[in-house]
Amino acid sequence: MIVIHAYLKVNTEKREQFLDHAQNVIEHSKAEEGNNHYHLYEDTKNLNTFVFVEEWKDQAALDFHEETSHFKQFVGPLEDYLIEPIFVERYEVSKKE
Repeated sequence: MIVIHAYLKVNTEKREQFLDHAQNVIEHSKAEEGNNHYHLYEDTKNLNTFVFVEEWKDQAALDFHEETSHFKQFVGPLEDYLIEPIFVERYEVSKKE
């Protein structure tokens, strides 16, 4: 399983636009086969600092996601909303049952 944490620091003046822009990718990504978790959270101590927390079944599911139109439409103008470059962490994990 692959877990992604994508950290974004959003321009205060573009906060609402960013949140509207993010809704489409969130909605469609959650519906993708191989997606176990796809949520956007805000840091409670650092206003306008967000993190996407994603969980994918495998690399194939993540590769598919990165080629979807909704992902590309989200990433394309993303820099317009940010005050610094996105920071992404990737983890390969297994569930213990």
